[in-house]
Amino acid sequence: QLAESGGALLPPGGSLRLSCAPSGTTFAPLGLGWYRQAPGKQREVVARIFPDDNTKYADSVQGRFTISRDNAKNLVYLQMNNLKPEDTAVYYCHQLGTLAWGQGTQVTVSS
Repeated sequence: QLAESGGALLPPGGSLRLSCAPSGTTFAPLGLGWYRQAPGKQREVVARIFPDDNTKYADSVQGRFTISRDNAKNLVYLQMNNLKPEDTAVYYCHQLGTLAWGQGTQVTVSS
């Protein structure tokens, strides 16, 4: 199981960092992804970090979001900058190649 934290309500242009922590396992050297689901829309991939630490981003967040891993703390982060209203969604952490998902954390970008 995974646990996300860090969701909040903030205005456009703001920054936020989400965290994902495992329960009973370690992320290294597995891959981890951040996904999001907005109301009425399908869940979509936002960012992924692979076992070799390569990263991939959705076009919509490229240059604004950064996924990173802290192996010592066994945490994975999603740094989100210059947030836009269309970033509003529930953000989920997912361990790639497994059925492990977090419960989600709400991010709302609104003035």
